Amino acid sequence: RLFDVSHMGEFLVTGAKARDFMQFMIANDIDKLTKPNMALYTQMCTDEGGTVDDLIVYRLDGGYLLVVNASNIEKDWSWLQENVGDFKGVVMKDISEDTSLLALQGPKAVELMAAMGGDKIKELPSFHYATGKLDGLDAAWGRTGYTGEDGFEIFVAANKAEKLWKKILERGQEYGIEPCGLGARDTLRLEAGLPLYGHELDENTSPLEAGLGWSVKLEKGEFMGSSTLNAQQKMGLSKQLVCLRSEGKALPRQGYGVFDGERQVGSITSGSQGIFVGHPIANAFVP
Repeated sequence: RLFDVSHMGEFLVTGAKARDFMQFMIANDIDKLTKPNMALYTQMCTDEGGTVDDLIVYRLDGGYLLVVNASNIEKDWSWLQENVGDFKGVVMKDISEDTSLLALQGPKAVELMAAMGGDKIKELPSFHYATGKLDGLDAAWGRTGYTGEDGFEIFVAANKAEKLWKKILERGQEYGIEPCGLGARDTLRLEAGLPLYGHELDENTSPLEAGLGWSVKLEKGEFMGSSTLNAQQKMGLSKQLVCLRSEGKALPRQGYGVFDGERQVGSITSGSQGIFVGHPIANAFVP
């Protein structure tokens, strides 16, 4: 499956204090990226522990590439600018307009990528990054995705994106490739239990409440929102995210209530027909 996700945002963060700045701004531990061409999933939080955005950070030679949600590009950029003042020498650049992003996902993705860029692509570990050529076009790719399947997210210059899209579809015919839209991507991420900003995540919801505690590294020391997150971990959460299966055929939608008998105990954040599981599914917050 091939998705055009060029609406996503990309920021470059470089400079002598880039590591310190990123460590303060994200909830995960930037030092897990022990060498260039590694990546991690994380969140940026408010002072109060709410989620500004969730993102992937790639370590490059001399800096970091941040891939952020399309709806939050301006907000994220402003948030980074507001907090960079104490980190002298950090240089930030928004390259979103010049960068396109294509997501090639599914069980045949590795074979197709190798056919276009060489067998070495097969050796790239999950959450790692490489650069090279795909059928002669300069590109970079991370072994990442938002579908719950193996695959790659491919970065290419915006003025080369259409050409690469067509090349992937042409070369992918023998692999049964299909171009897919964001609706299909949303269903896949929901089946995989992945959060979507504006549904499971927002500035009133912490990463811990959204079930993302595995990506929050409180032990690394102080970072934006860490005081609130530490308190939540010690005192318990006021809400938690759960996955639900609907018994009927009606699709649960964001905002629908979750009831225990006649008493509402929570609300739906996302819902869809689960194509692979064969019944309606949803995420919801409950106490």
